[in-house]
Amino acid sequence: MSHLIVGIGGTTRPGSSSELAVRTALAAAERRGARTVHFGGDFLASLPHYAPERPERTEEQQRLVDAVRRADGLVIGSPGYHGGISGLVKNAVDLLEDLRDDGRVYFDGRAVGLVVTAAGWQACGTTMTALRNVVHAMRGWPTPLGVTLNSARTRLFEADGTCADAAAANQLELLGTQVHEFAQRHATAPVAVRVA
Repeated sequence: MSHLIVGIGGTTRPGSSSELAVRTALAAAERRGARTVHFGGDFLASLPHYAPERPERTEEQQRLVDAVRRADGLVIGSPGYHGGISGLVKNAVDLLEDLRDDGRVYFDGRAVGLVVTAAGWQACGTTMTALRNVVHAMRGWPTPLGVTLNSARTRLFEADGTCADAAAANQLELLGTQVHEFAQRHATAPVAVRVA
C-alpha cells in the first residue's frame, strides 16, 4: 500500500525556494513508494482568507482539506517573513481547522516535515520554531529533522528546480525519508480518542 504525503508551501513567486524545497522533499518520499500531492504558491494564493464564522468552502479549499484528511504525512514549507510564517502558508494551515471534528483530529498520528527558507539564519530559526509550535498545537509529530535553508548564503536551486546545494539536497532527502518512514510505521495505528 502506498502512503499519501501532502506538501503545502510556496510563495506568490513562481519557482520560489520554499516551493522547490517542499517538492524536493516530496520527491524523496516518492522514490520510496509514496504518492504525493503538492499545494504550491499559486494554489495557496487562490484560497480566500480563512473565516471561522463562514462554513461555506470553495472547491480549492475543499481539495486541500480533503487531501490532508487522507494524508499519512505532510511536508510544510514556508519562507521566513519578518521572523514568522508567511500569510499564504498560515492561511492554508488555519483552514485545516475543518479537521477538528474528524476521528483523526488535525494532524493526529501523522509526521510533519518542516522546511524554512529565509535570507538569514535568525529568520530561519524563529520561523522553524513557529512552524513546530503550530504542528504541536495540531497534534502532529514534527520530524526529528527540520530543514532551514539560508537563501542569502548560497544559490539553492537551479533554473530547472533541482537542488544546487549538496548539503541542502541531502537534508531534504532525509526529511522526505523521515516523513515516509513514519507514515509506513504508523498509518495503521489506532485512531486517537477525541479530547473535549
